[in-house]
Amino acid sequence: MIVILDFGSQFCHLILKQLRYLQYSARIFPHDISVNELSSFNIDGIIFSGGPKSIFEEEAPHPDPRIYDLNVPILGICYGSNLIAEYYGGTVKRVGKAEYGIEMVDVLDRHHPLTEGLMEKEQVLMSHGDSIEALPPSAKILGRTKKVIAIFALDDRKAYGVQFHPEVHHTPNGKIILENFARICEAEKKKDMQDFITDQVWRIRNTVGPNEHVLMAVSGGIDSTVAAMIIEEAIGDRLHCVFVDNGLMRKNEVPQVRKNYEKFFTNFYVVDASEKFLSALRGVTDPQQKRRIIGKMFYEVFHEFKEKLSQQGINLRYLGQGTIYPDRIESAAPSKTASHIKQHHNLVPLPEYLKLELIEPLKDLFKFEVREIGRKLGLDDYFLQRHPFPGPGLAVRCLGEITRERLDALREADAIFEEIIRKYGIYEDAWQAFAVLLPVKTVGVQGDERTYREVIALRVVESKDAMTATVPSLPWQLLYEAARRIVDEIPLVNRVVLDVTSKPPATIEWE
Repeated sequence: MIVILDFGSQFCHLILKQLRYLQYSARIFPHDISVNELSSFNIDGIIFSGGPKSIFEEEAPHPDPRIYDLNVPILGICYGSNLIAEYYGGTVKRVGKAEYGIEMVDVLDRHHPLTEGLMEKEQVLMSHGDSIEALPPSAKILGRTKKVIAIFALDDRKAYGVQFHPEVHHTPNGKIILENFARICEAEKKKDMQDFITDQVWRIRNTVGPNEHVLMAVSGGIDSTVAAMIIEEAIGDRLHCVFVDNGLMRKNEVPQVRKNYEKFFTNFYVVDASEKFLSALRGVTDPQQKRRIIGKMFYEVFHEFKEKLSQQGINLRYLGQGTIYPDRIESAAPSKTASHIKQHHNLVPLPEYLKLELIEPLKDLFKFEVREIGRKLGLDDYFLQRHPFPGPGLAVRCLGEITRERLDALREADAIFEEIIRKYGIYEDAWQAFAVLLPVKTVGVQGDERTYREVIALRVVESKDAMTATVPSLPWQLLYEAARRIVDEIPLVNRVVLDVTSKPPATIEWE
């Protein structure tokens, strides 16, 4: 396993993602984890992530110094490379003019194990305020920009550093460096996803007692579906899948989910709690409060359903959820130093009255890994190619106050947009495409009369795992047709706009 020490970089989790893409086992730990705590793991190598601090700051984070004595290869990225250079006797200085953004690196040695396969000049993403002025005596410079040492190797110490970020897509060949480092570590490729399924089935069977049952929250999306299939393989008909109609679903969602789930699961239930959710959300406009209320309402519905099954002699002990790793990242769950982006509804702490323990078989996986497992389990394209849908549903796409009228308008706009992007062949290549209803009214002219109605924003993004996202170019005719139909067919709306913001700086969802 390759250990990644998190020094607070916004890109830390992309290191993990890239290693997973390359099929290496990796895991993120806080930067200050002790060697004693790491001793129980089979470590092939260590990566120091970047970080927002300068090593000259009083509170600059440092690793347990005994990590350098573990006799495994270490790769430092940006801040991490400065730590390594300074520890072994090099000199780090503050940069007069920092490098932020795209730079070109001259690769000076293309035969070294770390740089083998790179071109003479490589595009990289720089983001640093400190740089290495002088390397330790035994170090070798493998690459540099016009301003800084960009790649170095301390072969006698099995220590390496890159001043840029190889984990981001702005460094196109960064994955070559990470692959090369994994080979230096002599790390083995990770197990097939079938082994992951087998391992999770074994864990669940050994967790859930023979007379205990699991209440599974399913949304109709691939994450909760795959999680439910793994749990059902482990415990059979002691799994009870519950789909909660919270009134925040897409058009025709409930009958479609019912039709698909009844093919897969022995015990499947639909609970209509739409009035309960919409009443609780009445007058609420703050997005974090919306998410908290929705999480709380889900748990109340599950509690009521649990009590109903308990009266039938069914002992529900666990709650299954389709939480995946990006959910936890944005809620700052895996890291002490990460920024809290938004509260995911399924990461609201379980209330004590529920008296259920969580089972989350996918909590350490990225979306691409979940889809791979779905293929192994025999899911069809309806699940594998369907765009992710937020757990809080249309509540986080209906900005401002949530009412039935506004939700119905948003549902129609979303359905029209999906129909059109499918027609133009965009749907399969996009990560997500959806409509957002804005709490803004604009003046229009319809039927020779003045109107003062609401605005729909359209959003299409491309991504691999929702950690970052870009906005593709869309045919003008597609946009024109979508705008015309939405305004013509939805009385509440008289204007359509397009969101062209990438992630970062924006998130994919608006709330």
